[in-house]
Amino acid sequence: MASAAATSNEPELDVDLESVAAETVYQAQRIVASYAADADECLMLLEMLGIGPEKIDPDDEE
Repeated sequence: MASAAATSNEPELDVDLESVAAETVYQAQRIVASYAADADECLMLLEMLGIGPEKIDPDDEE
């Protein structure tokens, strides 16, 4: 039988991940945006790095 870890698409990491400071995220977003060819590429790269824009839930808007 395959274990749950074997069927998961998420890689197992042996390191502790820490939150990145908001200023660091902002600076990284600006660097990525400056090198991206267009908005679609910028969004793709930001999402790959895990620093993409926050998704807005239309139900939360008042």
